[in-house]
Amino acid sequence: MLTSLSIPTPDGVADAIFIHPEGAGPWPGVLYLTDIGGIRPAYHEMAGRLAQEGYLVLMPNVFYRTARPPLLDFKPVIGEERTMKRFAELGSPLTPEAMERDASAYVDAMTAQKAVSQGPLGVVGHCFTGAMALRAAAARPDKIAAAASFHGGGLWTDKPTSPHLVLPRVRKEARLYFGHASNDRSMPAESIEKLNAALKAWGGRYESEVYDGALHGWTTVGSPVYNQVQAEKAFGKMVELFAATVG
Repeated sequence: MLTSLSIPTPDGVADAIFIHPEGAGPWPGVLYLTDIGGIRPAYHEMAGRLAQEGYLVLMPNVFYRTARPPLLDFKPVIGEERTMKRFAELGSPLTPEAMERDASAYVDAMTAQKAVSQGPLGVVGHCFTGAMALRAAAARPDKIAAAASFHGGGLWTDKPTSPHLVLPRVRKEARLYFGHASNDRSMPAESIEKLNAALKAWGGRYESEVYDGALHGWTTVGSPVYNQVQAEKAFGKMVELFAATVG
C-alpha cells in the first residue's frame, strides 16, 4: 500500500511516500533514501520490496528544496555538463546541517504514524544519501538503531565536513553497514580503509565490505550498472540488519 504525504521541515515542506504491507500494522519503520535521481519507479520497486518484508517504509524526496519528482527530464550521463550541472543543483542545498535537520524531521514524521511500531527505526541511503543515512543516525540516536549505506560516496574525506566525523554521536548500541562498490571514484580504496579505521575507533558494531565487480550504483534496478547477483546480496544484508535491530 502506498500513501503520499507532506512533511514539514525547518526549511520547507518535503513531499514523501509511505509504502507498507496491507493491514493496520503496526510495522517497524525504515527511512529509505534514494540516490540523486530521486523518487522514481525503480525506487518504488526497491522500497516496496523491503515493505513486503514487513516494514513501513518512508521514502522522502530529499531534494524537495529544488524540485518534485521527476527530478531529471533527460537521461543522465556522468561527466556530461548538463548532467553534472543538474546534480549540483539537486545536491548543493543538502549541506551536512541540512541533512541532519531533514533526517530529524523525517524521523518525527514516521514516529507520528499510527501504523509504525514504537520501537527503534532503521535508515538506508544510496550513493549521494549514503552519507545522509550516517548523519541521520548521528542526529537521532534516540530513535535510529541501524543505518545502511550502499555505494555511498565521500563517506571519508579530509574535509572538516566529512561524514565519518559524526561517528562519535552515533550510539554504540546501533549497528552500521557499508556496502562499497569496487573501483569507485567517489569512495576509493584508500577512503574505505580510512573509514574502516574510523569505524573501529568508534567502537560500535559495524560491517564494511566491498562488493567485488559491482560498480557505483549497482543496486538500482534498471540502471546501466545494475548487478543482479550483488544487488540480491545487498538486499539480503539490509534485511538481515533491520531484522536484528528494528522493531
